[in-house]
Amino acid sequence: MKRRYFIKSLAALLGTLTLGTSESRASDREYNWKMVTSWPKNFPGLGVGAENLANLINSLSNNRLKIKVYGANELIPPLEVFDFVAQGGAEIGHSGAYYWKGKSPACQFFSSVPFGLTSQEMNSWLYYGGGIELWEKLYNNFNLVPRPAGNTGVQMGGWFNKEINSMDDLKGLKMRIPGLGGEVLSKVGGVPITLAGAEIFTALQTGAIDATEWVGPYNDRAFGLHKVAKYYYYPGWHEPGPSIECIINKDSYLQLPDDLKKIVDTACKAVNIDMLSDYSMKNMLALKFLKDSGIEIKEFPSEVLDVLRETSSSVLKELSLHDDISLEIYNSYISFKNKISPWTKISNLSYLKTR
Repeated sequence: MKRRYFIKSLAALLGTLTLGTSESRASDREYNWKMVTSWPKNFPGLGVGAENLANLINSLSNNRLKIKVYGANELIPPLEVFDFVAQGGAEIGHSGAYYWKGKSPACQFFSSVPFGLTSQEMNSWLYYGGGIELWEKLYNNFNLVPRPAGNTGVQMGGWFNKEINSMDDLKGLKMRIPGLGGEVLSKVGGVPITLAGAEIFTALQTGAIDATEWVGPYNDRAFGLHKVAKYYYYPGWHEPGPSIECIINKDSYLQLPDDLKKIVDTACKAVNIDMLSDYSMKNMLALKFLKDSGIEIKEFPSEVLDVLRETSSSVLKELSLHDDISLEIYNSYISFKNKISPWTKISNLSYLKTR
């Protein structure tokens, strides 16, 4: 009996030592990842946000997790990020969820919804309203782990070469506008076109499109859109609080030790807040530049916004019927919007009117 006890004790001790060695090896191991993005390399705001995320992860991990960033078209075209990361071609990606509506229409809820949540409301839903858990549930089917990793704040309504005075002016309009905003435009007689950012200027200049939305003054100025369009409209009804996503290959994520997983998650949250702050500052400066340059900044007529709002509601209800996960996400999003709207009106809206 003593011999058996000794053998069992020795086995337990060896197991403990082996476990400790494995944990030590895992903590010492270095990981080299590739990040692919939908943005031109170092493009203001979006491209820089991807670089900031990679640099922060590198720094916080003491270079145990090293990430090299590839801009759009350096490894793959900008709208192939989802598939490339899902298949393991790169371990991590930086893009916008509404580009993947062909994978599941529900993806679009995690980017921006017309007449939906503002950036702060969106963060509240994602972090504390069950949004991230639903996002993970949806992306699990594609071997991906999603995280919010940026937000541009409410966007502008877009650039037009003719005035928009009524709904008739939207009929037949060829406009670069992706996601749910594009579906709404289609319902009212427009022609939505999805283009990567780098293609917009030429398309607008040559007349391949009649109008475009991109982001806001900061990014729009960087692309020179004010040089090829006369009218700049607001508000950005189609993207009131668009999240930028970090998507991680699930197999690669699960191979990380727990502390590196935590570093990735924390870095995503940090750059999410940082990007929104940066955009607020840079949009302020760029808007002044555009005004000083003589650009006509115009508000959409209330008649147009009323029709677009009603149409958006129909589009969302139709989307929710696609499958069970779409309905689940729709119900969560709309419920959160209905609950938080009274507080937003009493706090932010009323204060802004007073100020």
